[in-house]
Amino acid sequence: MRIRRDDEVVVIAGKDKGKTGRVIRTDPKKDRVYVGGLNMVKRHQRPNPARPNAQVGVIEKEGPIHVSNVAIVDPKDHKPTRVGVRRGEDGRRMRVTKRSGAELD
Repeated sequence: MRIRRDDEVVVIAGKDKGKTGRVIRTDPKKDRVYVGGLNMVKRHQRPNPARPNAQVGVIEKEGPIHVSNVAIVDPKDHKPTRVGVRRGEDGRRMRVTKRSGAELD
């Protein structure tokens, strides 16, 4: 999976299509990403004596989005792009955008 935490992504399919946000968490085993403020789902939370300061009641939190339904935003022109991997001069791997060739991270 070539998408990492803190990447800026745009949703290309689903109910939040066209919206952008930052990846807050990834789940590589299930090929899912969690994007801040997108795919919000409601969950019922019971009081837990072990965590007295936790939220109680109906809470909203980010749901998972399949990695095929998001695309990295190109830092140069702010449009969706794919990600490739290239070796640098020192032999280290670096992620680059296919659209403009800009390095990520």
